[in-house]
Amino acid sequence: MKRFGWALIALLLVVGTACGAATPGGGAGGEGGTLTIFGDDPPTLDPALMSDTTSAVYVVELFSGLVTLNRQLQIVPDLAESWQISADGKSYTFKLRKGAMFHSGKEVTANDFKYSFERAADPKTNSHTSDTYLGDIKGVKEKLEGKAKEVSGVKVVDDSTLQIDLDAPRFYFLAKMTYPTSFVVDKENVESGRSWTDKPNGTGPFKMKEWKKGEQILLERNASFYMEPAKLNQVKFLLAGGSAMTMYENNEVDVSPVGINDIERIQDTSNPLNREFVVANTLDTWYVGFNVEVPPFDDPKVRQAFNHAVDKSKIVKVVLKDLFQPAKGVIPPGMPGYNPSVKGLDFDPNKAKQLLKESKYGDNLPPITFTIPSSSTTVDPVTEAIVEQWKTNLGITVKIQQVEWATFLVDIKRDPLKSKKNKYQVYELGWSADYPDPQDFVDILFHSKSLDNNGAYSNPKVDELLDKARSESASEQRFRLYQEAEQIIVNDGGWVPLYHGKTYRLVKPKIKDYLSAPMIIPQFKYISVQ
Repeated sequence: MKRFGWALIALLLVVGTACGAATPGGGAGGEGGTLTIFGDDPPTLDPALMSDTTSAVYVVELFSGLVTLNRQLQIVPDLAESWQISADGKSYTFKLRKGAMFHSGKEVTANDFKYSFERAADPKTNSHTSDTYLGDIKGVKEKLEGKAKEVSGVKVVDDSTLQIDLDAPRFYFLAKMTYPTSFVVDKENVESGRSWTDKPNGTGPFKMKEWKKGEQILLERNASFYMEPAKLNQVKFLLAGGSAMTMYENNEVDVSPVGINDIERIQDTSNPLNREFVVANTLDTWYVGFNVEVPPFDDPKVRQAFNHAVDKSKIVKVVLKDLFQPAKGVIPPGMPGYNPSVKGLDFDPNKAKQLLKESKYGDNLPPITFTIPSSSTTVDPVTEAIVEQWKTNLGITVKIQQVEWATFLVDIKRDPLKSKKNKYQVYELGWSADYPDPQDFVDILFHSKSLDNNGAYSNPKVDELLDKARSESASEQRFRLYQEAEQIIVNDGGWVPLYHGKTYRLVKPKIKDYLSAPMIIPQFKYISVQ
């Protein structure tokens, strides 16, 4: 779903350690039992502020919106039981479910949605996602700029009917409505104080029972959920430190990531744990990002040189033991519009050196600092490998800077309206799908006016293609426009695309209907403990 950093989740997926204190694990805890898994303290539980995968895991279970994604990644009704789209594709009328309630028992109305949308678009809320995910709605940009008191395109027809008008047809609009920025929140709860998210009054299938920061988060089933209630009684997230595999083998947790240190023995079919091994593709792309507003990455030849100096295949094979797929472009495999024929800037150290000489900086590059989000005292092996290859193949010494995840998320953001720039020169990050559409990668991350274009990349031809795609109704033509834009971005050295991920997990046999989804969706309501 959102942004994620290597150092934050590589411990789970690669190194083989994880969060989690040694407390009793899952098992029967009542009718549906308790699922015990690893977790992290979320930077926020406010749907309007959420922009990372760590927070998303909890937010999609505690809150909900008009529509959602099911396990097949199809858009399905959620708080809206139905909707109609006008002939011109610019107006959506949603009919809310009868009896849909907040966790407190208060009924959800169209006015609650109007409040939630306008709160997200209020400059005082300081949402970094409202422009991206709500910006197609009439009046949102004016509200964000402080030029309007309300969002003109969000209209309450009656208590159970909400009308949303767009500036132009957007054939991915419903997909955007599955993102948490559009989720409904309770005004009374929000205005109860700054710590309202410690006990959020959401509408999702689970309620917050307990949050002991640094220790555990406990979600409990919402028995009054407007659709079929969850089967589990509780989901327990362990937040403290410990060894994932040891805890799994001691029956202290129900699900464990499998890291590099354990992958070979788990893949061995003679190992009993192999029967509990689950591998799944993910819709994500890990990358090195360049801030083109900061020297020397304002010069495309420098960016191209840094691309050609990285041997991604070697990193994946040697460091990651082939657990990931080297990336050539931006759109991940499995995503509609994925182009297997995209031509990447392949490893070529001689070409890298030549491009660097041809750049306006030549051999006189300014000092370069490579920033990664991390709370660890050690540098992850992928970052070390990249920096070493730049040194070997370009003769450049790059300083590594590690920053706490929550701070990183704030400092990397750009906001031209507030004259706020990305503080980092070059950085390592990833993007996981918010919804299954290439617009979520190419447009959101590279359109010059997108606030999620953290590197300030700008190419008029790319903007032209993306603008055309926004109103294109034919999927094949729309995907071709995204693919053409993607190839230009790759040629420009907009990123160093590193690799696309997979998840490797062990799941206890007693856990039924567990799904390793390719992106974050609400899914705990489907799971049960035998």
